[in-house]
Amino acid sequence: MRALGLIPLVLLGLALPTRASDHTPPPVQPATSFAAVEVHQDEKVAIAAEPYDTKEKESIFRVDYLGHGVMPVRLVVTNLGDKPISLRDARILFQTAAGDRIQAAEPEDVERLMTRKEREGSSIPMPGPLPKIKLKPKASNKEIEQDFDNFEYQALVVEPHTTRAGFLFYDVSELAHPLRGAKLHLHALRDADGKDLFYFEIPFDKYLQSKSGQMN
Repeated sequence: MRALGLIPLVLLGLALPTRASDHTPPPVQPATSFAAVEVHQDEKVAIAAEPYDTKEKESIFRVDYLGHGVMPVRLVVTNLGDKPISLRDARILFQTAAGDRIQAAEPEDVERLMTRKEREGSSIPMPGPLPKIKLKPKASNKEIEQDFDNFEYQALVVEPHTTRAGFLFYDVSELAHPLRGAKLHLHALRDADGKDLFYFEIPFDKYLQSKSGQMN
């Protein structure tokens, strides 16, 4: 979403536990198939927000963002109409329960917040003249860049009867329960004639309720 000129965010890096992952984005499904969705029937647009709020879900990434208070959110935009819609100037913000709005992050925001130890790896001292054992870095600038390249939402235009999806990342480290009462707020989306669409506010409580229902 860097190309959209939207959002700065904040992410941190730490290696995930070893597990099999090919770091591939999940299959694209219509926005209406997700729990947290808002549909504008008159404008023929549906937008969903799917938080990746568990270790299992975030295992598709190279970096453990949740471990550092960063919430990956998958944005899914479905154009139900016959004309394209533009997100070129869109603003996509994480709105907390208190009403504060958090912008999304660039890779350099994440890299600045990583400690040198996390980026370069630590070492284990050895007795005598033996050299220190170098440990693998927990995360690297390259891994963050790769995650952004592979997963970040990038579609400036959503064609008619098409769904586009990708991730945004939000710094929620100051929030004890970041999703409760929070919303994904979108505005400055435009139709083919350049007219602003009505803003979207997608409550994350819908997602939490769906999770609770699945557990019962």
